[in-house]
Amino acid sequence: MKGVILAGGLGTRLMPLTKVTNKHLLPIYNKPMIYYPIQTLVDAGIEDILIVTGGENAGEFLRLLGNGNQFGLKHIHYTYQQGEGGIAEALGLAEHFADGDSVIVILGDNIIEDNIKPAVDDFRDNDTGAKLMLKEVEDPERFGVAHIEKNRITKIIEKPKNPQSNYAVTGIYMYDADVFNFIKKLEPSERGELEITDVNNNYIDAGKMNFDFLKGWWTDAGTFQSLYRANTLIAQKHLD
Repeated sequence: MKGVILAGGLGTRLMPLTKVTNKHLLPIYNKPMIYYPIQTLVDAGIEDILIVTGGENAGEFLRLLGNGNQFGLKHIHYTYQQGEGGIAEALGLAEHFADGDSVIVILGDNIIEDNIKPAVDDFRDNDTGAKLMLKEVEDPERFGVAHIEKNRITKIIEKPKNPQSNYAVTGIYMYDADVFNFIKKLEPSERGELEITDVNNNYIDAGKMNFDFLKGWWTDAGTFQSLYRANTLIAQKHLD
């Protein structure tokens, strides 16, 4: 199983902080943001990692991370996404890297408290279909929301005005190799992007979607409010 970290985009919601740097290079307490998803994958037993980045500061990732030896890795792979074609398009760039293997994908601004290794190991053992990590939140309208019936996800609605549940789809996804075939069949959404929610709904329609609940706290860091929350949570963790 291979790991893919999606760290592209322009970070427009964090301007002017992102005017001269990539969002994922901003600090979260005492480390650059990108360190946290890398450590999440390493802690889950993933040794082969690809970082998908973009924009004008992509070279800074190589300067910062090198070959990943500070995480105990032998090598980190990099690829470049031109423009903002969406999360699914960025993941599609990892097809050659995956080389028929299953992948765990994490958004580069997602920061979690607990280890997801049990969920990852469970998916490795089955290695078929897809698995999402869900988290109950107070503001589900900000996220993709999972509708659950009889212990299965029946649909995911992206940023619904009237959410039917409080279960947000976190930025952690596990897929078998079929994900790249699903991506190739996608049509751009109204905002001109290939949406990861459409990929997930394709797995749901095929009856191949599983899920697990994320323990501990979870936050993204893509807005000023969530960036502050991420810094506060990590700082508190160090102080405890």
